[in-house]
Amino acid sequence: MSTATAVKVLTDRINRIEVSATMAITAAALKLKAEGINLSDFGAGEPHFATPRHIKDAAIEAIEKNFTRYTAVAGIPEVRKAIVDRHACDFGSNYTPEECVFTTGGKLALFNAIQVLVDHGDEVILPVPYWVSFRDIIQYAGGVVVPVESREDENFRITAKMIEAAITPRTKAIILNTPSNPSGAVVSPADLEAIVRLAHKHEIYVLLDECYVYLNFTGEIVSGGSFTDCKDHVVILGSLSKTYAMTGWRAGFALGPKQIIGAMSKLQSQSTSNAASMVQRASIAAVHGSQECVGEMRADYIKLRDRVLEGFKTIPGLTCTVPEGAFYVYPNISKFIGKGGITSATDLAAKLLSEAHVVVVPGEAFGTSEHIRLSYAVSGDVIDEGVKRMREYFAKLA
Repeated sequence: MSTATAVKVLTDRINRIEVSATMAITAAALKLKAEGINLSDFGAGEPHFATPRHIKDAAIEAIEKNFTRYTAVAGIPEVRKAIVDRHACDFGSNYTPEECVFTTGGKLALFNAIQVLVDHGDEVILPVPYWVSFRDIIQYAGGVVVPVESREDENFRITAKMIEAAITPRTKAIILNTPSNPSGAVVSPADLEAIVRLAHKHEIYVLLDECYVYLNFTGEIVSGGSFTDCKDHVVILGSLSKTYAMTGWRAGFALGPKQIIGAMSKLQSQSTSNAASMVQRASIAAVHGSQECVGEMRADYIKLRDRVLEGFKTIPGLTCTVPEGAFYVYPNISKFIGKGGITSATDLAAKLLSEAHVVVVPGEAFGTSEHIRLSYAVSGDVIDEGVKRMREYFAKLA
């Protein structure tokens, strides 16, 4: 077929996005593991804990009782009520089951929310650093990313003043992820309220990614849904993956105005339909059952965070902010760029993998060029060995 008559195969929208950087790193690491290479793997962000027993038992019981058929697209009433009850109990929100949709993972909740809210040319304010998928999902919808740069020397803090400076007549939404992936930064309760009220005033939407909301180490856990007089312009995007060590279960949800939740459910009806029925039963057990496991995991993450930060202190030239939540560290590696043939964070991540057998994700995936991300949701032994390998590798570059 000649060039003149060549048929276009792929759409513009699929060409606007890239493969998730974390998934690409995971694939490269799995290939090395298959070759028998021992890796210190800080790549993928998922808990190292097993899913709590009572949650697994609920799924097994559902299967044994043949609760394995289709459900309502938005989820069974019981799971939606369980979610809004848990959110109300913990954050003082006042959502109804009709203002909740249960999704196949938190990422789908985010994807669907952006698809129903963001049209071609609409601007979405996105603090930097950001989770890898935010930018691509916005661009897939035809939206325009408006980055708001945070300062490392201010622990990547985001304020209402920073957001307000980025608002234009084309602004449709603001995405906030707190605690943050990748930096672990937490938007303070005062800053969060100010941003939510600012958005409400301007009639733009706050898409609040609460994936790590319970992994907040500051002692002041708050949700954008707490400010109930502004709920018309807040969409909560939640996940059970990190809170209850349920990453592979794909259990997510959204809370928001009925019109938006209804549109998300309509989109879901033409894509995934309902989330797995037995996962919905397991999710009820997760949010209605004892929350002791959540506190135990959070306490362990704090210990692991402190362990990796202490290890970093033994690596000259490596600096790192202190994460206030989630389970990531985001060290600055700018002192090593230009040494040993390293030209970028991506280059450094590749060399750490191939030469030191340490898996990290480069900062370019999160919007910065001088960082790498490590997940410390691993055992203490993995942290110690990984830091040792990094220290030996960086010493060669000095």
